[in-house]
Amino acid sequence: MEEQVGDSANDVLDVLARRIEETVGQLEACRKENEALQAEIASLQSILRSCKLPVSGGGESGTEEGFSYAEKVRVRQKLVQILQRIEVELRNDSTG
Repeated sequence: MEEQVGDSANDVLDVLARRIEETVGQLEACRKENEALQAEIASLQSILRSCKLPVSGGGESGTEEGFSYAEKVRVRQKLVQILQRIEVELRNDSTG
């Protein structure tokens, strides 16, 4: 009888050990993905910061490279919104 209890406890411990290993593996994969996403966000932020919009010269109606000043402002605002959403999602994933 005691032998059966010992075997059962060993089986439970083996299953637990396997599940812990799987969970640690998933955690490591998530960390690597998180690092890659953070690097991508940093890259996108750098690109966004390097986008210089004309402050003067072209005016509201002037075009440069086929885009009006207003279009460039809208694109920049949309990119900022996208980056903010990505950051919010990453924060939500890391806390959940």
